[in-house]
Amino acid sequence: MRFFMFMITFTSLYTGMHVYAFLKLRRAVALNGIFTALMVAFMLLMILTPILVRVVETAEFEKTAKVFAYIGYTWMGFLLLLVSAFLALDLWRFLVYATEGVVKVNLDALRFSARTLFFGPLFAAVLAAGYGLFEAWNIRTESVVLRSLKIDKPIRIAQISDVHLGLLIREARLERILDKVRAASPDLVVSTGDLVDGQTDSLNGVGNLLKEVKAPLGKFAVTGNHELYAGLERSLDFMKQAGFRVLRGEGTSVAGLITIVGVDDPVVRGYGRLSGVPEKDLLSGLPKDKFILFLKHRPEVEKSAIGLFDLQLSGHAHKGQIFPFSLIHRFVYDYLAGLYTLPSGSRIYVSRGSGTWGPPIRFLAPPEVTVIDLIPEKP
Repeated sequence: MRFFMFMITFTSLYTGMHVYAFLKLRRAVALNGIFTALMVAFMLLMILTPILVRVVETAEFEKTAKVFAYIGYTWMGFLLLLVSAFLALDLWRFLVYATEGVVKVNLDALRFSARTLFFGPLFAAVLAAGYGLFEAWNIRTESVVLRSLKIDKPIRIAQISDVHLGLLIREARLERILDKVRAASPDLVVSTGDLVDGQTDSLNGVGNLLKEVKAPLGKFAVTGNHELYAGLERSLDFMKQAGFRVLRGEGTSVAGLITIVGVDDPVVRGYGRLSGVPEKDLLSGLPKDKFILFLKHRPEVEKSAIGLFDLQLSGHAHKGQIFPFSLIHRFVYDYLAGLYTLPSGSRIYVSRGSGTWGPPIRFLAPPEVTVIDLIPEKP
């Protein structure tokens, strides 16, 4: 039901964005009947593309689905940037008109023509989308060093998150992500959700790449919301076959050095009447003398759990993926990206994500592989 409501809301907003852009175009350029019909048909196709991609992919026409996905999702990213630029100039126009009304002065010099109001944002969106395609491919390594009295010897953790393996994220992109992981030579590898984002039947190649990555202390994962969307049981099987131990409301001691705890994403916990143990109960029952690493997909911290873990690793938000949506995300999540210090000795690190969801574009939110070094602190 949540996914159904999400699709209705998303489709409504996405349709509104197309209408807004079309009205901007019609105001700037005189359109003949044929061009108008072609543009309307193209926009209708783009609106329906996210649904068509899932339908065609489910029918196992992978190549066709991939073509639809590349075109439709690249257009989506471009349109998001274009509409953002339109809104910025419309805000400028409003401020000019409001200023004129208040101070009673003529500000015609600060106004733009309809053509400028269309082609200026169009040019800016083309440049931003081109850069965003490059930024999405340019995976960075983010290094974090934490000292703790609960650590007996140095432990290096490599975190991947929100890879979204599917039609668009395949072997080539995953290999670049895993190159960063291998270069770090981690003791532990963790995946904090949304590892998959499509039919897992065709992901054998990428699954083998993940399986080849070794870590002396093991590989651990938790579910994200997209594991459910892609098919929960198949997603779990894929992660296990790739060598990950999936933690679902449980904790485990790793070689007596560190305790790792993981919980399902809320949409997974709510699926099929599955319910998880409250985080406070789960964490409070663990030994307090060892460092507790808490894996949780969404960057949300329950107040009752603060002080019961040492470090929470999360993802999900992608830092908005395409600016200015990072600004909107700040109203949804208190922790958007990076390291945050919480009360009672707890901390949370939120990854920007290693892949992309939807548009293969990132703008001012580069993908990352996070390398966390846990270092003993002398008393």
